[in-house]
Amino acid sequence: MANNVIIKIKRQNTPNSKPYWEEFELPHKAGRNVTSALMEIAANPVTRDGKKTTPVTYDSNCLEEVCGSCAMLVNGKARMACSALLDNLDHPIRLEPFSKFPIVRDLATDRSVLFENLKTVKAWAPVDGSYDLGPGPRVSPEEQEQMYPLSRCISCCCCMEACPQFDEATGFVGAATISQVRLFNAHPTGQVLKRERLSALMGDGGIQECGYAQNCVEVCPKDIPLTASIAEVGGEVMKQALGDLFRK
Repeated sequence: MANNVIIKIKRQNTPNSKPYWEEFELPHKAGRNVTSALMEIAANPVTRDGKKTTPVTYDSNCLEEVCGSCAMLVNGKARMACSALLDNLDHPIRLEPFSKFPIVRDLATDRSVLFENLKTVKAWAPVDGSYDLGPGPRVSPEEQEQMYPLSRCISCCCCMEACPQFDEATGFVGAATISQVRLFNAHPTGQVLKRERLSALMGDGGIQECGYAQNCVEVCPKDIPLTASIAEVGGEVMKQALGDLFRK
């Protein structure tokens, strides 16, 4: 490993301004991740050629691959900055914002579309009431074991960035939203909204937009079985659609 690490960062001052690249050079430190490198650059924002610049804007919070906020393109691949170790990356390192979400500034993007999609499919278990609803139905250990991997989603949007079908033209909701439909439809309390969730996936941007490229499951940092969720939910959507057709 060389004594210094070169990091190339794609920057953009405003959502509508022209992007540009800046290079930074840092001394090598074993075990350093992308986030800690960005923190050091922010503390002393000087480019590789000695030019004083502004601190790089990026999102970060937990630093342990739980919050999902630090997702970006690292050497062209959607991943979490906090778990991307510099020693394990090809050099020079290239950092870019996600390409399929509106730019806020530099590496920070607006990924609120995911939460709008989750609201569309009612990705929650309805437990509100004016009276005590009690402890709720029991969930067997076998059911818990099936649902737990689906609950690990951290809303990082890596699956959406990597998906060739996720764009403005299709309005595709993405694998993360479909997997949450599977999760809440499997929950005994959440099943009360199952029909509404599946109906939402029949509309524009629904599950029919998926091209089964399987990029989503390759980049998911939490190893969620996204393709299995798409297949299972797709079958449920088809069954409900055929049932609705024959009921008319």
